[in-house]
Amino acid sequence: MVMTQTELLHALEPVVAVELDRHHQMAKEWFPHEYIPWSEGRDFDGVYGGQAWQEGDSKIPEAARVSLIVNLLTEDNLPSYHREIATTFGRDGAWGTWVHRWTAEEDRHGTAIRDYLTVTRAVDPVALERARMHHMESGFASEYGTMLQQLAYVSFQELATRIAHRNTGRASGDEGCERLLARIAADENLHMLFYRNLLKAAFELDPNQTMRSVTDVVTTFQMPGSGIEGFARKAMIIANEGIYDLRLHLDDVLMPVLRQWSVFDKTGLDAEGERARDELAGFLAKTEATAARFVERREERQARVAARDGR
Repeated sequence: MVMTQTELLHALEPVVAVELDRHHQMAKEWFPHEYIPWSEGRDFDGVYGGQAWQEGDSKIPEAARVSLIVNLLTEDNLPSYHREIATTFGRDGAWGTWVHRWTAEEDRHGTAIRDYLTVTRAVDPVALERARMHHMESGFASEYGTMLQQLAYVSFQELATRIAHRNTGRASGDEGCERLLARIAADENLHMLFYRNLLKAAFELDPNQTMRSVTDVVTTFQMPGSGIEGFARKAMIIANEGIYDLRLHLDDVLMPVLRQWSVFDKTGLDAEGERARDELAGFLAKTEATAARFVERREERQARVAARDGR
């Protein structure tokens, strides 16, 4: 018998309570202000008559700067994300407690990154603020209409965000930036575990509907920042630097989570469940081929550049 989304929401409530307790035990309290080198700060032009930002102010390479901006603008749309999960999961009981806890933790990510970028003059603050206004005015609305689809989405998205933060920190070449983003990535990993474990429980309750939801998400997945102005160009810069690309998305995001759910070892699926799994397997095979071609072409470009520069 297929369960309704409301029935699944209530059936998962005890699991939410257990995962919430685990999260509280594992989460470490931290304070954004401790990760900001305030002594490096100085006035910008404007009411305090300081110096306008210049390209030479930044110590961070262009690709890492682009990734930092994308990561921060993504975090900025938190009000829209909160609305989405509060509407889907509710604001009562263990679900509601989680919704508010998650929102509070995510909020400090944007605070910390923005403070760091501003104090260290890593990016143009005027351009950043204009981009924030544009992105937030556009808002965010999930394309997934069911609770199971949204659970599947955030299971992958939180892990993708963790990897994007960690790799951006490494690419920055800046010890402070890497330290901050590693701290944020640790939060994102705990969020991923929460959602991943919930969907694992959903597989036990309704494996066929859950399999369909996973396939729907994997085959249409986009990061929540895809609505950022100029995102396609920014994503290509990030991918060419190896910060986040299709190879990483497949190997470090999709496959580890799918293995945790034992997606390809599930037995007892009905015809629809089997069709969904076959569709998923076909998509992954195509993605593997596309990812391999991208890496091959990137290496060829890098070799040409190295030869041209005499390296």
